[in-house]
Amino acid sequence: NKNDLIYHLTAHLRMNAIYWGLTALCTMNHREALDRDEMIDYVMSCWDEETGGFGAHPDHDAHILSTLSAIQILVTQDAIGRLDIDRVVKFILSLQQPSGVFAGDSFGEIDTRFSYIAVNALSLLGRLGDLNVEKTVSYIVQCRNFDGGFGSRIGAESHAGQVFVCCAALTILDRLDEIDTPTLSWWLAERQLPNGGLNGRPEKLEDAILMALIEVFYRQVCYSFWVLASLSMLKKVHYIDSDKLISFILSAQDPEGGGIADRPGDMPDVFHTHFGMAGLSLLGYPGLVDIDPVYCMPAALIENLGLRKGWQSLERRMR
Repeated sequence: NKNDLIYHLTAHLRMNAIYWGLTALCTMNHREALDRDEMIDYVMSCWDEETGGFGAHPDHDAHILSTLSAIQILVTQDAIGRLDIDRVVKFILSLQQPSGVFAGDSFGEIDTRFSYIAVNALSLLGRLGDLNVEKTVSYIVQCRNFDGGFGSRIGAESHAGQVFVCCAALTILDRLDEIDTPTLSWWLAERQLPNGGLNGRPEKLEDAILMALIEVFYRQVCYSFWVLASLSMLKKVHYIDSDKLISFILSAQDPEGGGIADRPGDMPDVFHTHFGMAGLSLLGYPGLVDIDPVYCMPAALIENLGLRKGWQSLERRMR
């Protein structure tokens, strides 16, 4: 509802939210629930003709994250023909810095997330050949830490979200050999808490009461995907107690309004619903469509594009 304040407060997430909602529906085999033509028209209305990238909302500045979401939506809806691929590729490549990392936009914020986004987008567009692969890989490798994990930039602490983007970028580029698989697999497995949920990074406080509070505030459904997807690429999903994690994700559902929240008792949102559904898919939850952990898109779609890598998920369970 465009008359609601929340509509305008979330404008900067609009393109991403459409991707999250569409992919969550695809995971449940209900892609048709959203109007295809209306969705495509909205995506194209966010194209910034001056830069060649996409903004999150009409008249917003182009950003690499919004651009990837737009590409993912158009690929999923078989509407990539609407895209000026050469212009979009030029925009993405213009954001690579001399160090090899990518910026998010013209303002220059750098992050390994943006490197993954660039690799993902160029791969979906069939234009990885335009990328300076060695420079891109070199920066990612420099972000690897002693614990096997990766940070947002050189010297930053390991975090599950950054581990995912670095693993996925290296997977797409066929450079998983740069990862210390045994050490990183252990680090990822250690993210599971006694209640079954996953956190994003190790906690260092030792007091039992403080640790209990930390467990409440730092276990989130979105890590279910980031940790699981990384383990899937490393072929180590069995390191996680799948039954306990499934129970945790399902406990974050809203039994009345639907959707999944970041943790039990909170308000559901499309972001955590999407990543919760993707995590359940990788865990083999019955009735769901397979999700590719590298691209976080329907696995059959990625396979049809000839982009599937050698990941592993748990076998689909029977009802």
